[in-house]
Amino acid sequence: MDTDRERHRARETAFYLFTQQSLPACKPVLTPGWVIAIFLFMGVIFIPVGLITLRASHCVVEIVDRYDIDCVPEPSRMDKVSYIQDDSIPKNCSHFMKVHKYMKAPIYIYYQLDNYYQNHRRYVKSRSDKQLLDGQKYHDTSSCQPVESNNNRPIVPCGLIAWSLFNDTFEFIREGAELKVNRKNIAWKSDRGHKFGKNVYPSNFQNGTLIGGGKLNPEIPLSDQEDLIVWMRTSALPSFRKLYGRIEEDLDVDDVVVVNLMNNYNTYSFGGKKKLVLSTSSWLGGKNDFLGHACVFVGCSSLTLAIIFMLLHVKYRR
Repeated sequence: MDTDRERHRARETAFYLFTQQSLPACKPVLTPGWVIAIFLFMGVIFIPVGLITLRASHCVVEIVDRYDIDCVPEPSRMDKVSYIQDDSIPKNCSHFMKVHKYMKAPIYIYYQLDNYYQNHRRYVKSRSDKQLLDGQKYHDTSSCQPVESNNNRPIVPCGLIAWSLFNDTFEFIREGAELKVNRKNIAWKSDRGHKFGKNVYPSNFQNGTLIGGGKLNPEIPLSDQEDLIVWMRTSALPSFRKLYGRIEEDLDVDDVVVVNLMNNYNTYSFGGKKKLVLSTSSWLGGKNDFLGHACVFVGCSSLTLAIIFMLLHVKYRR
């Protein structure tokens, strides 16, 4: 009797039911009515969400100004690479940006690079996350090649990503008064607190014969070098924007902002483009119509399929 009871209990266990494919399960029957209702529901939900998202995106005011061509002197435009590599030629330049719509603070400043492949495999691998956190205590920096050491001394931070740090600078003036740019808290808090050491300082950086991008203050720890932290978060696409700072004053319609910039960064050798972007934000973030268009497309497609299935169901009841 006991043996029979044990066998009966064993057959009631979840494992036994699973192996025998006897677990209770929901098996919905997709009748034509259910299919039509599901597509109608998706259309009713996705189209309003898409329209709301598009409205939020269109509320963002954005000014985009390409400056890499205009900031090259006329005699040097036939050989831009020589111009950018010649330290004797001044790189200062002035541009004008007109505000066509009221921009409420904070106004975010981005630099945009096009045709710049930060996702190249060797470029992405050329860094040492442990060195960024521990400094010279960590000695295995072979992943940083070819920018690993100089004069038999380790480079901190090592690697091509840090070596190619963006180094154009911008100053904004409105009606003769300088607009203050807040350059604090432009990097992710998690990156500042957990990926870059508070006691790690730049060392032997950009001291070689071949200079890359910007230099770093050796008296400031890497956790406070927010330009570097923003740059080190590599982009997945060849056209990307990175946050430079924030203007915490409103800009009115027809305001003219004079941008005094230093055109230091070499994008001419690989046919890249440099742009300066001023942008407000909404509850959804910056200006991006893709999500709204995608929701509207899915909603319209669902409604279309619902109508087609409804007509087919009415015509062919079986």
